Amino acid sequence: MAAGARPGHGDPAKGPDQSTEPAVDPAVGQVADQAADQGGAPDPDAPADEQAPDGGGKKAARKQRPFWKELPLLIVVALVLALLIKTFLVQAFSIPSDSMQNTLQRGDRVLVDKLTPWFGSEPERGEVVVFHDPDNWLAGEPTPESNAVQDFLSFIGLMPSSKEKDLIKRTIAVGGDTVECAKGGPVEVNGKALDEPYIFPGNTACDDKPFGPVKVPEGKIWVMGDHRQNSLDSRYHMDEATKGFVPVKDVVGRAVVVAWPINRWATLPVPDTFDQPGINTAAALAPGALGIAGALPLVLWRRRRLTSGRTAG
Repeated sequence: MAAGARPGHGDPAKGPDQSTEPAVDPAVGQVADQAADQGGAPDPDAPADEQAPDGGGKKAARKQRPFWKELPLLIVVALVLALLIKTFLVQAFSIPSDSMQNTLQRGDRVLVDKLTPWFGSEPERGEVVVFHDPDNWLAGEPTPESNAVQDFLSFIGLMPSSKEKDLIKRTIAVGGDTVECAKGGPVEVNGKALDEPYIFPGNTACDDKPFGPVKVPEGKIWVMGDHRQNSLDSRYHMDEATKGFVPVKDVVGRAVVVAWPINRWATLPVPDTFDQPGINTAAALAPGALGIAGALPLVLWRRRRLTSGRTAG
């Protein structure tokens, strides 16, 4: 180009120290060059997941696993949880007979608390409990047929077992109690008459099978059905090896709620009659024991004075 000629409109002016290369800021130029070397500008034709600013698109985002691949794992986890719940927390049981009417109807599903027995809790008076057959109480009772699916669901606790021979009754007396019932009278526990509004309408407390008095051994319970004239409970097994008592170790747990059918949902609380004053033998004996303990030092002191006086004379 001739000296003094003007550059064209599209050409940048060039001086002695000028060039067409962009100026580099000493403070940030090196970092900018490094960024350009590592990633450069995003390629507009590249897929969206490769244009991520972190990593310059070299590490593609991990794709989410399809649901059908995760489904088997979810099923296994659900089954394990169901098995643990059945073993340690709650289990469903089906009512096979009419012996607990009207509290429970044939076909009801109840949920049984299996957690508290693990911490040493034992049945209390008034509780509805499920227990294993103590000594062939259910001999001769038919066992319903089941299929493989029902057996599997029973194993994990989603259905009541049709093969286990368990019974459900109300705990009337516990270890240390004295229980009795004369014909025409109420059931008495430790001398206290029970008010039993849960008994099936038209039934008596025990007219079909009076009993007692009997003392319940420690580690045992005395059970009776709410449908008294249709329940082969403790009264009907007094001549057998169990003497009518159910070992606490055979108790599966306390029935706490009627879960099915929905229109019969209800809790199973302890009736107030079992909380009446004086029914607890330990509580009844406590005042007497305290009285004896308080009087004993006085008796000993008086006896010592009398003895010392005779010796001195």
